Amino acid sequence: MRRVAYLFERFPSFGQTFCYREVAELLRQGCDLTVFSIRRPTSEPPADWAMEIVERISYLPEEAALLAEVTQLTRQGKLPQEAVRAMEEWGRRTDFLRLAQAAVIGPRLRELGIERVHAHFAGMAARTAYWIREFFGIDYSLTAHANDIFAPRDFAVSLPMIMERAVAIVTESDFAADYVRSHFPAEAARVHRVYNGLDLSRFQPATFDADPPRIISVGRLIEKKGFRTLIAACARLRRMGRAFHCEIIGDGPLHEELSAQIQAHGLRENVVLAGPLAQADVAARMAAATLFVLPCTRELDGGMDNLPTVIMEAMASGLPVISTPIAGVPEMVEADVTGALVPPDDPIALADAITALLTEPARARRFGARGRERAAEKFSIEPNVMALREILQRL
Repeated sequence: MRRVAYLFERFPSFGQTFCYREVAELLRQGCDLTVFSIRRPTSEPPADWAMEIVERISYLPEEAALLAEVTQLTRQGKLPQEAVRAMEEWGRRTDFLRLAQAAVIGPRLRELGIERVHAHFAGMAARTAYWIREFFGIDYSLTAHANDIFAPRDFAVSLPMIMERAVAIVTESDFAADYVRSHFPAEAARVHRVYNGLDLSRFQPATFDADPPRIISVGRLIEKKGFRTLIAACARLRRMGRAFHCEIIGDGPLHEELSAQIQAHGLRENVVLAGPLAQADVAARMAAATLFVLPCTRELDGGMDNLPTVIMEAMASGLPVISTPIAGVPEMVEADVTGALVPPDDPIALADAITALLTEPARARRFGARGRERAAEKFSIEPNVMALREILQRL
């Protein structure tokens, strides 16, 4: 079986539980997997993460130690002359650490007999994988997610260069796959859609017995999640005299701004910013909720969500879902079947959709039940990771 190394910018990360699930399932399916992370996590791994996976991660050293290791490898003759020459010519130009990281990882991959690197996100990890290929001839594939393709940053190793060299390009949705094929037509044959997967057994069906009804949302507190719109819709619900409790799980740069918005609207008794929670705690909160809402929006630079895993989790929990028709969201949420889709940045339409489901509990339960069925049909982790494994093993 082909040996594969996974390369992340930072692993684990609270906002990327889908990456952990993918690694865990690949291991369960017998894939011989080595995991590298360029950066260390900013917090301890969640308590419910398997130590087998946490202990498998090899972290790269910080800049000074990294460059010292490159110097040592050069003196020992373990680096190809092409790598030494490229790093000398590159000097301290922007992104020079990607070359050094590739120089440190490459000899380890050769020692382990690893034949393929798979990078998550078409960003830092993919740029490092690009140089691994240039220096050591080890092919790479990648999974592209959202802003890394919808709003890429400008680097000397550009997104077109990354896509051109990749032997396989995986995306999470049909929308993203079509987007990549249209922007990189020469690479269209190497683009594959593989949905993120869930272990549905970890999500218990919602009981719908909360009083007042509970609205739940999950995500990093950033613009594209649409939390400003959700809070504005909650303000409208309160003015209408509707009883409810809304919990937003996650953390991020908009925490203070959203807290101020909650305060300004007099919503401290109705809306709570709960901070980040472990996967098991998120699943428990969903099981106790009435409705899941994530009003995704587009950012000014084109950034947007692609296929928010939290929507899958809500569907697996049997919750009706309200979101927006952004990117791959309609591949999960079907209007009047599993929930509702409203225009982005429209708190009035969002409040109306929430009201409609809260006042028709039988309809809400029906949407939730159909959502759980759809999650099982499309997003079960075993078949999706099996499809990914076949791509990783392919010559």
